Amino acid sequence: MKSINFIIKYFIISVLFLACSKNSENTQIPTNQSQEITIFHINDQHGQLDNFSKIKHIVDEEKKLSNVLLVCGGDIFSGNPVVDNHPQKGFPMIDVMNAVGFDVSVIGNHEFDYGELILNDRFSQSKFSWICANVNTSNSTISQPNAFKTITINGLNITFLGLVETSGKDNDIIPSTHPWRVQNLTFEKFENSVVKYANLKESQQADVLVALTHLGENSDFKLANNYPYFDLIIGGHSHTVTNQTVNNIPIYQAGSNLNNLGKIKLSIKNKQIESISYQLINLNNYTNFDAAIKEKVDYYNANSNLDDIIGFSEAYHSKSDVGSLYTDILRKQMNVDLTFQNTGGIRNTLDAGNILKREIYSIDPFNNGSVTYSMTIAEIKNFLKQSKIAIYYAGVNILQVNSTIEIRDENNQQLNDNTTLTVGLNDYIPAVYDTYFTQTPTIKPYTTAEGLIEYLQNNTGAINYTQVNSYFQYQ
Repeated sequence: MKSINFIIKYFIISVLFLACSKNSENTQIPTNQSQEITIFHINDQHGQLDNFSKIKHIVDEEKKLSNVLLVCGGDIFSGNPVVDNHPQKGFPMIDVMNAVGFDVSVIGNHEFDYGELILNDRFSQSKFSWICANVNTSNSTISQPNAFKTITINGLNITFLGLVETSGKDNDIIPSTHPWRVQNLTFEKFENSVVKYANLKESQQADVLVALTHLGENSDFKLANNYPYFDLIIGGHSHTVTNQTVNNIPIYQAGSNLNNLGKIKLSIKNKQIESISYQLINLNNYTNFDAAIKEKVDYYNANSNLDDIIGFSEAYHSKSDVGSLYTDILRKQMNVDLTFQNTGGIRNTLDAGNILKREIYSIDPFNNGSVTYSMTIAEIKNFLKQSKIAIYYAGVNILQVNSTIEIRDENNQQLNDNTTLTVGLNDYIPAVYDTYFTQTPTIKPYTTAEGLIEYLQNNTGAINYTQVNSYFQYQ
């Protein structure tokens, strides 16, 4: 009897051993078995660094439980002077994202703000992949990014296709950045690019195909409706908190300025999403952090030399108040008759009390140059009427009377159409609206932000523009 029991036990052990040996040799996971993966995402951080230590902690905790990827929906630059005015513009963001462990980012429109050479340097320093299907850099100094990236994790193939918006100029196809900084690049509308990748999931043998976009919420909806190749869309650009399903495709966006971290949990079976759940994590309410990342961020913040006091504000200034302040100070600094500033170029408010250098750079983060033109009143009116640009201005009074624009001097005297004024503005405006600014400008030796800082440093009077309304847009 003992002999028979021994034989039975030996047989069972042998079968189990062979079964385990077979599984250990076969690293492929059966196609009929569900697998879990978590994709964390951010977008439009615009240079904000402080919450990355929290992201690192959250991601590392999740890695103990699941397969994890960490991705970005673009616009990592422009918005924080610690990043934008570092000796290597933008490098602190790359350094921190490398340390946190990002896997892939789509190129956003503000990635081009520093110019070609700097962007190429930042690309080369990145340990994560940059993707974009609708840009061609062959005539520039920027290395051509891949259109897509397939990441294999624990036997799963996750493919990301990158797309960037191209609504930066009415008569051109470029992203919303300074046109002079993308002169050597060629862009396609995303609709023309994405059709080339209709079979990408099959060709990459992907378990999940993700559109990682910097198009904005409405364009993501259009992408889902008209080009339903994707299992999900992770977006950016519109700074929205998006959690919607369009044409059976989930679409997510996590707001902006590193306030939130999106968490997508997927269960995948037979190359299909079996189940999906979503959580938007408010990083400002999250208390745990990674000490090493926090130390790195604290170092960049402490060594930025941005806390010099350069002026005093008597009151809190809203963005519209800041627009009035901005244009009037630049008018005086540039010694011109009239200044314009596009409303989208005012990126922050101004607190009451001491004005710090960092506040001016956060208001005006784009490193735009300062230029002047000579323009007749008729040319100025034509520009305002035809472009319908929303502006802040200083030096004159601009009114719309029915369908007519009137421009009056500071004594409220209407100026004749043949009168010539010197006009000062940032060089982004004439680059975008080049059909209205055809002459060669006079270039000032400072950026608009530097002009503001220099004026405030040299003029000790308190600032208060809360009662000034200098907004105009032709209706």
